[in-house]
Amino acid sequence: MIYCFRLCIAFLIFPITAIQAQDLFLEKKQFTHQDTLRGSITPEREWWDLTYYHLDIKVNPDDKFISGKNTIQYKVLDKHSVMQIDLQSPMQIKKATQNGKALEIKHDGNAHFITLIDTQNIGDTNNLIVHYEGHPKEAISAPWDGGISWKKDNNGNHFIASSCQGLGASVWWPCKDHMYDEVDSMLISVNVPKDLMNVSNGRLQKIEQYSDTKTYTWFVKSPINNYGVNINIGDYVNFSEVYDGQGGNLDLNYYVLKDNLEKAKEHFKDVPKMMKAFEHWFGQYPFYADSFKLVEVPYLGMEHQSSVTYGNQYKKGYLGRDLSGTGWGLKFDFIIIHEAGHEWFANNITNKDVADMWIHESFTSYSENLFLDYYYGKKAAAAYVIGTRKLIQNDKPLIGHYNVNSEGSVDIYYKGANILHTLRQLIEDDEKWRQILRGLNRTFYHQTVTTKQIEDYLSEQTGIDLTAFFNQYLRTIKVPTLEYRLKGNELKYRWINSVDKFDMPIQVFLNEEEQWLFPKTEWKTLETTSKNTSLKIDPDFYVFSKKL
Repeated sequence: MIYCFRLCIAFLIFPITAIQAQDLFLEKKQFTHQDTLRGSITPEREWWDLTYYHLDIKVNPDDKFISGKNTIQYKVLDKHSVMQIDLQSPMQIKKATQNGKALEIKHDGNAHFITLIDTQNIGDTNNLIVHYEGHPKEAISAPWDGGISWKKDNNGNHFIASSCQGLGASVWWPCKDHMYDEVDSMLISVNVPKDLMNVSNGRLQKIEQYSDTKTYTWFVKSPINNYGVNINIGDYVNFSEVYDGQGGNLDLNYYVLKDNLEKAKEHFKDVPKMMKAFEHWFGQYPFYADSFKLVEVPYLGMEHQSSVTYGNQYKKGYLGRDLSGTGWGLKFDFIIIHEAGHEWFANNITNKDVADMWIHESFTSYSENLFLDYYYGKKAAAAYVIGTRKLIQNDKPLIGHYNVNSEGSVDIYYKGANILHTLRQLIEDDEKWRQILRGLNRTFYHQTVTTKQIEDYLSEQTGIDLTAFFNQYLRTIKVPTLEYRLKGNELKYRWINSVDKFDMPIQVFLNEEEQWLFPKTEWKTLETTSKNTSLKIDPDFYVFSKKL
């Protein structure tokens, strides 16, 4: 209690910045040296720019073992002789070579520092080959506790998939495991037993047949983040269709277990519906060059770029449940809509630091709302997103700790969606809002971004200074509360539980008539025409109210 009292007094005496306020609300987590190596742009990372990977591996399902190599091509930005490559235990780097020369490797936990022999001249493009092997971490509860899922299908065939958001791609392959630097293109070669198929990102280039195995080689033409790279191994069958999209003909390919073929042909009709709605709201699908695939896996699903994974058991909603409790969540397959929505927000627009993961999850959770809007109208969409508010915890800010690979609150999903729904109300013009969302995907096409870039863009395009808005909703756990007093024909009102200078306009029903109020943190007074004034807040705004 004494500590709390002193802290409150400190708030009154010393003005605090938005970032300082965010830090006060973030949990006091102890971060380690390994967290810093994983989450920061270290000197051993920043001097080189990724241009190309060739991941060439063999997967042995019986032993749950992966072995192979990754050829890392990079452009030299600054003179340096030490390169950081990430690979998590129990996987092991066996050797690293450049121009045929074996290189010294110093291991520091999951970070491995390779000393290069040849001079690294600025502007040069060089290759490093990293050989590795081991038993990768087995996913316990994928995709939340990631790694490799080593499962069997109902016919006893191996059914294997990777999932590593947050945990990092280095859980199963050696790479530059930081979000800020996406590789420009990538070749993925995966050798598996001959009775199985591997499906990865991009387009299938070739299948090589050996006595007991096959190698499937896939090429990704577009920039891709590390956790978006995946392997999916099973007794798959393929069917496909061509979608007439905003960028021309788009191949939609589906890979499912043989027993689920007929079921999938019916259920996956949500895919072209998704594509039509999201191209309307967000603009052209960002990866026409790499096609779109939906791949069945033994876990719920994830947003792997151009190779979206699916495990929702061919049910509507989230495993048959409506997360909003309104009924609208059963109008679509949650995993198809949500994970495919990430193609625009996560894969096209990618955060530079995991602390800004709200950019991925808030916009994508909001995409569920926009899918409903496209097919069922604004009222249905609003009911759905408002219904998800019961999932909001307000436990910590949406923005996490920077430079330590730390996400913010789980509220990056549905609090984030409701923040964007609230922002839409401030714009009023639905077409302007749609063009802002489409403009986001054009402006930051195939880029990694910061929260500030997104905030600045939205402020500029809306014509509203959203500084206090985002400080309130992203950096604190406080929900702005409209405090008001009604007395006769007088209404007094103000914002409380809010950051300094919070002045968001809000739509209310005053005596059952729609009206805008413009509260600030100081009291304002409004004279009404009724002696028995009533007030109700428009539920489209994510705020609380307090009547005195």
